Amino acid sequence: MSLFLLEIEPAATTREGSQAVLDALRAAAGDSAPAELIESQVAADHSRLFTILEADDAEGAGTVVAELREVAGAVHGPDEVRLVGAELDEIKALRRGAGYLVEWDIPAEITMDQYLARKKANAPKYAEVPETSFLRTYVREDTAKCLCFYDAPDEDAVVRAREAVSTPIDRIWALGAIELDTTGA
Repeated sequence: MSLFLLEIEPAATTREGSQAVLDALRAAAGDSAPAELIESQVAADHSRLFTILEADDAEGAGTVVAELREVAGAVHGPDEVRLVGAELDEIKALRRGAGYLVEWDIPAEITMDQYLARKKANAPKYAEVPETSFLRTYVREDTAKCLCFYDAPDEDAVVRAREAVSTPIDRIWALGAIELDTTGA
């Protein structure tokens, strides 16, 4: 099984629009679906949802995209990603939200092996910013970009954490507008 990223722009950039996308995701990735919904983080301004699916292949993840037509203005992906800094079983068990998401458009000359070595070497430097907790990263298999999730008191703390690990920020998103209910209740 592989992980896939969908970046979804809701048709309506409201709480209700985000909830409609989450409801459609939950329905499309149900028990008999070819893709499992791992997590979906909502931008605080409701302009984007960052969704991770687990599926055998991109076609399986793509079946979820087809079910989002009525509630999504645009869907980017599915793009295969690799989870770094956390275990998939933990994420499935905890369904833990994050406070902030940082996107970094990785330069073309950086390979996956170089990215992973850099990540491992720099990770201890997060201790320099103790008020910020690095949670996990999803890096696209084509190394076009990565999405790093953090808990932090504010955006400035995330910026300081990124400076500590000498890694740029291309976009930063405040998250947490809606919690994904995976129980079906």
